[in-house]
Amino acid sequence: MRVALTTALLAALTSCGSDPVPIAVPEPAPEVSDACAPLIKALPAKILDADPRSTTPESPLTAAYGDPPIEITCGVSPPAGMAQAQSQCFEVNGVGWFAKEASNGVIFTTIGRKLYVEIAVPKKYTPEANALTDVSDTIKTHNQLITPCT
Repeated sequence: MRVALTTALLAALTSCGSDPVPIAVPEPAPEVSDACAPLIKALPAKILDADPRSTTPESPLTAAYGDPPIEITCGVSPPAGMAQAQSQCFEVNGVGWFAKEASNGVIFTTIGRKLYVEIAVPKKYTPEANALTDVSDTIKTHNQLITPCT
């Protein structure tokens, strides 16, 4: 029984993508890194029912969930076009976001908050913006509002 349970558990973990997810780690100012670490640590147990995965290199600024991975990075630079993005801002559960289409999904970046948090959501999870509902409470708690989404 124990062998069967262990085998089933290993199969489940393998199907969820057990290899670490390679994510580029930003190099923000020390105060940004210090503020990002608790935000990443406080992310929910699941995003869109996807389980957490390890990242490589290991960093307190990154997280990943599911397969294909939903990638979260805190302390990124604002994306190109964000300066004019306030008019393109949309809000999910009290958090403003800037969306940029990518070849494999959508990259969302917080807007109007102290820290720039990026969430890359693959097309598999369409509609990709649903992932934002799972992280909004963490963002509101750990990322100070500067300018509301208009």
